[in-house]
Amino acid sequence: MICGGPPCQGISGYNRHRNVDDPLSDEKNRQIIIFMDVVEFLRPKYVLMENVADILRFDKASLGRCALSRLVHMRYQARLGTMAAGCYGLPQFRLRVFFWGALPSEKLPPFPLPSHDMIVKYWPSPEFERNTVAYDEGQPRGDLEEALVLRDAISDLPAVTWHETREEMPYEMPAESEFQKYIRLPKHEIVGCSSTRDTETKDPVLSDHRPCQLAEDDYLRVCLVPHKKGENFRDLPGVIVGKDNVARRDTEDPKVLPNGKPMVPDCAFNFEHGKSKRRSYTQSRIVFLLYESMQDCKVFQISIGFLALPRKDIAKLGML
Repeated sequence: MICGGPPCQGISGYNRHRNVDDPLSDEKNRQIIIFMDVVEFLRPKYVLMENVADILRFDKASLGRCALSRLVHMRYQARLGTMAAGCYGLPQFRLRVFFWGALPSEKLPPFPLPSHDMIVKYWPSPEFERNTVAYDEGQPRGDLEEALVLRDAISDLPAVTWHETREEMPYEMPAESEFQKYIRLPKHEIVGCSSTRDTETKDPVLSDHRPCQLAEDDYLRVCLVPHKKGENFRDLPGVIVGKDNVARRDTEDPKVLPNGKPMVPDCAFNFEHGKSKRRSYTQSRIVFLLYESMQDCKVFQISIGFLALPRKDIAKLGML
């Protein structure tokens, strides 16, 4: 079996510099072609390729159609499916597209149906709606498990300061959810492999739970960024946004840091001539992760920047 995920940088909508005129001129996108070339050369019994949901949106889904047509041309049975991570026990929506193939001599299994009851948003275009991996209307769903929310993943993490430097630290409290118990397991237990190392039971250790180190000026700026969806430097004190959508410094009431430096540096106003609503100098240090609870429709919002999202937490959210 060959299983892989060609690079998504040239496809993802988060890339503002995608080559929309000739997607395959991007070397990262050409890795899809190379992936299929490897499949054609090795002729494995099964093939599984994964990519972001934008492969079914970008350039009229030309790259997704290319991948699927290559499988069919090589006389593989082929199946396309869009799946949401939250439907399989992860505390996030995160959609992914899977291309599933098998030789004519093999049986092509169906995609696994959801195991968790989660409301999913942002499906692909209507053209590919039929490829969503979900229960049919009226189909018995059995006993679906309750969807996980952000609290289930990170409520056991100890608080850290913006200058935390320890690479490892102990958990300060017991796991509060089954998911947390699972993520604390040793790697060999998670992947279901035997270990040749000492099998003595040890207390779980939290690794890499530390923020990105910021300069003091940046730290002070980040602390003042409002905790709301869509915030950026335009929401900081001392900034005026005119009717022309251009952000300018408030010259009548300039805001400065304790050391006398401007609250918002000039580069933030110069970026896209002050019209940018994207994360700029100050907000480039901060990420907002929103997760809507399926139970009470509350929104859990975590401000991360000087509390930067460590890799351990990212792994907990299924992002790696």
